[in-house]
Amino acid sequence: MDFSNCNIGYGITGSFCTFAKTKKEIVRLTEMGANVIPIFSYQAQSCDTRFGSAKEFVEHVCEITGNEGIMTMQQAEPIGPNNFLDIMVIAPCTGNSAAKIANGITDTPVLMASKAHMRNGKPLVIAISTNDALGINFKTVGTLMNMKNIYFVPFAQDNFKSKPNSMVAKMELIPDTITMAMQGKQIQPVIAVEN
Repeated sequence: MDFSNCNIGYGITGSFCTFAKTKKEIVRLTEMGANVIPIFSYQAQSCDTRFGSAKEFVEHVCEITGNEGIMTMQQAEPIGPNNFLDIMVIAPCTGNSAAKIANGITDTPVLMASKAHMRNGKPLVIAISTNDALGINFKTVGTLMNMKNIYFVPFAQDNFKSKPNSMVAKMELIPDTITMAMQGKQIQPVIAVEN
């Protein structure tokens, strides 16, 4: 795949256990020629967890992309009127963020960026990562699946024995999902057999 001359907004929300996988996909997209603009939720840019330091994660992602991260809602808002993204990805997208998108709530930089981007009628790719995808967020996933210009990275249960409602996107399919979404198509199958 060649993403030369493609500006990809890359939103990262607080599903910290998937940060290593999403960082790997950011590397791949840049290697494919994409200009990746990272956008961090407040949690992603400030919460240190057992998965690592927020500051180090943000700095490394910005170093990989060669772009300063979008860290505030004020920085995210011009994405709409300036219309400079070809596509936006949210990976990982927590159940909380997904529910807010489905209900038009924009209280983080990633959510403001997605709203600003979608007003231009361009695709938004969601890589879901939530312990509640088959629980309370099942409704959210269904709502987003039926919204115009929203596409999902295929996802699967990640630990059905211990967390039967949990589903996580197959991050390695982000480039393929982007390619299809830019053609106005949902990659299939969207429910993967295993993760």
